[in-house]
Amino acid sequence: MTSRRPPSRDASRSTRAGVPAGQGTRHGLARVLSKQGVCSRTEAARWIVEGRVSVDGRIVRDPEFPVVAGRAVIRVDGLANAAPERCYLMLNKPRGLVTTARDEQGRDTVYRCLDGAGLPWVAPVGRLDKASEGLLLFTNDPEWAARITDPATGPEKTYHVQVDRLPDDLLLQGLKAGVDVDGEHLSARDVRVLRSGERNAWLEIVLEEGRNRQIRRLLAAFDVGVLRLVRVAVGSLALGELAKGAWRRLEPHERDALAPTTGR
Repeated sequence: MTSRRPPSRDASRSTRAGVPAGQGTRHGLARVLSKQGVCSRTEAARWIVEGRVSVDGRIVRDPEFPVVAGRAVIRVDGLANAAPERCYLMLNKPRGLVTTARDEQGRDTVYRCLDGAGLPWVAPVGRLDKASEGLLLFTNDPEWAARITDPATGPEKTYHVQVDRLPDDLLLQGLKAGVDVDGEHLSARDVRVLRSGERNAWLEIVLEEGRNRQIRRLLAAFDVGVLRLVRVAVGSLALGELAKGAWRRLEPHERDALAPTTGR
């Protein structure tokens, strides 16, 4: 299968909104479109430069054009439909896919799993690197996504990690105490051994925040290699029996348990 591409101009006309700017302070035009869940900020900037976006009936080509909240009406391709419904879903990300909309190297992305689903534009909530697997959230609600990824208040993330050695108590305590790597203090909130073989073992590692390649960097600091890394839960939301490469929408109670929504 090929990577999922942004919707064509004709195919996505139903989701390109005549968007009231909403209440609040002045923001750049591209940011307003992104906050409305119409598209990514990068795509919004491209539409604006192409002359496809108007503010109060006038074409604007500056992505940073200031919009006064509650006073402007934004139209894309002249359409005045409502902004797309908020969408919240989970994917069981397979190994080998890149967590991005487009990849400069032409590698398959996580959007391959959403091809043909008829979804509005959605963005990943956080990331899993190419070699990692498991639970990955998507939404077109930027405020909800920000609460999920907030290191101070966001939910814990739980991972099952196969390592290339048999861990002892000293290693487990060291992972929880943490270590400084490239100017960052990396640590796990909790670590336990799930099962062990003759040469390797599976660990359950819980993080309070997800920094870039945090588990791999933390384990490497203790000379431990990662054979597999699977995110199995975000907060109370577990991956469960969702098949590899499959996705489903979150139930309202699941969405709100992770972070309450603010409504439309």
